[in-house]
Amino acid sequence: MHISAKADYAMRALLELAREPSRPLTCEAIASSQEIPFRFLKSVVGELRRAGLVRSQRGCEGGYWLGRAAEEITLLDVTRAVDGELITLRGEPLAGLDYPGPATGLPDVWREVEAGAAAVLGGVTLTSLLAGGATGVTGATGATGTAGAARTEALARRGAA
Repeated sequence: MHISAKADYAMRALLELAREPSRPLTCEAIASSQEIPFRFLKSVVGELRRAGLVRSQRGCEGGYWLGRAAEEITLLDVTRAVDGELITLRGEPLAGLDYPGPATGLPDVWREVEAGAAAVLGGVTLTSLLAGGATGVTGATGATGTAGAARTEALARRGAA
């Protein structure tokens, strides 16, 4: 799975806005705080505005605010707002994917990967990230406690081999 720079920047910008929801922030302030290229951030914020995730006000007292409450904005919302489909295969959605012969089951695996990623991203809100980092992520995947640690360790060993 590929997480685009656009999705990463969008999430970081929204977290900046969620951190101080009582006052607007300019793109310049967000870009500086998060070390994001200003011009790229400006286009990303435009997409977030069109998706209703941020709202803006012009003028000397203007800037950007969250378009919804931080507890209502998930990472899945953000990813879909800036990237569209969560996972594609050669640029096409997985919904109509069908293979013949021995590869018949493969599209179901790809759709399961997409559903798992959507479950994780849909279970993490801006508020949960501000409150304690990514602690809610392991709970969303079911990989908690010793079993989750063992699975992570096994995957790490496999990757090192």
